[in-house]
Amino acid sequence: MDAIIKKIQLSDGREITIETGRLARQADGAVVVKMGGTMLLATVVARQEADEEVDYMPLSVEYREKYAATGRFPGGFFKREARPSDYEVLIARLVDRALRPLFPSDYHAEVQVIITLISADKNILPDALACLAASAALTISDIPFQGPISEVKVGRIGGEFLINPGYSSLPESDMDIMVGASLDNIMMVEGEMKEVSEEDMIDALKFAHEAIKIQCQAQLDLAQQIDKAKTKREYCHETHDPEFRDSLRQATYDKIYKMATSGMANKQERKKILGTIKDEFINTLSDEERKDKEAMISRYYHEVEREAIRNATLVTRIRLDGRKLNEIRPIWSEVDYLPAAHGSAIFTRGETQSLTTVTLGTKLDEQIIDGAVIEEKSNFMLHYNFPPFSTGEVKPFRGTSRREVGHGNLALRALKFVLPKADENLYTIRVVSDILESNGSSSMATVCAGTLALMDAGVRIRKPVSGIAMGLISDQDTKRYAIL
Repeated sequence: MDAIIKKIQLSDGREITIETGRLARQADGAVVVKMGGTMLLATVVARQEADEEVDYMPLSVEYREKYAATGRFPGGFFKREARPSDYEVLIARLVDRALRPLFPSDYHAEVQVIITLISADKNILPDALACLAASAALTISDIPFQGPISEVKVGRIGGEFLINPGYSSLPESDMDIMVGASLDNIMMVEGEMKEVSEEDMIDALKFAHEAIKIQCQAQLDLAQQIDKAKTKREYCHETHDPEFRDSLRQATYDKIYKMATSGMANKQERKKILGTIKDEFINTLSDEERKDKEAMISRYYHEVEREAIRNATLVTRIRLDGRKLNEIRPIWSEVDYLPAAHGSAIFTRGETQSLTTVTLGTKLDEQIIDGAVIEEKSNFMLHYNFPPFSTGEVKPFRGTSRREVGHGNLALRALKFVLPKADENLYTIRVVSDILESNGSSSMATVCAGTLALMDAGVRIRKPVSGIAMGLISDQDTKRYAIL
């Protein structure tokens, strides 16, 4: 069968191709992205209608590697691919974070993106191609999507920036960052650096964005050759009542705004007050209205809550708990809290708390990483646990969540460069962060607690590391913004 192919030239002469029309033709969109010997098949399928009363975007992104892609057998007794590895989960999260904001806010039909590694050159990592493949599959489909986007990996060797550097050259690079962006804006940044300057970091983002713009334009050019992509499907997933929305806003906005500017520090108390304001409005309705408008009440109340709290911060320059925009919550910490652990620390910032341990082992305790592409041993592990009681909730335990894998990886990337060099480190090191309370930035609390626990265990880290999360609230109409 004839395929439709679009080629992308990288600045160093390497080539990426996007092909559609031959594989997985019953999916709403399917592409094969190829660079060297690495090939990814990305498919996307969306339900025609949303499930009843769904008021969010039910998007799932899966990334899976076939061991046959590198001519290998899966490890283990059953000899077939099973649950996704941490590496697969991390790639899926990278793609998910960039795609999720780009669906229309009122589009609630379930969408499933599946990216499969079907061939692999071990020097061309698939993580830098996965988002390009997913976005291309969406762009050539009739699914409403406000893309295209793409992601690239940026390295720097000998002072020169590289797009999608080879796996073998990464040890020589002083940065390894993934950047996701559209034609106009950067969507997502994640990575690690060996203490590069802010100026160099900004230059790396600009360098990445220039390459991404070319990849986005290639997707648009490809979509122009496909009839299905020219008309996106129509949908109507929400029933609206503008008068009811106005009455809810009139009854609740000022109360929420007052709470938001009261400087109340306790998260659970704020949650209670917001629930009370909502209940007070519901109590003014007839039984019939409550039943008929149930979905609208939740949706509209969430909109008013978001608007009032954002406006309160933009106008007063004061945050929910009474802090100025650049003030950090009170911090207390303690080391050697657990007498039997090799190293331990508590780090508490406001209502976020990490109890972290360090365990030292021998070479026999090293982790064997047996992926389809990456095979290696690791003598440094960082595990992050987020039990439901940390937010005062009751939830079933269902194994390690993707969020836990992702946040643990963020903290690991922050700490690994300050560990003793390979010839100086005789130990296998395992850091475990148990989040006991959470009200934001628990991954960065893990970085701080991890530093303390490593020092408590006697690990000769080169420098202490601290982590902080940032936020931005902006209003396009008034041009006001607040950096948190």
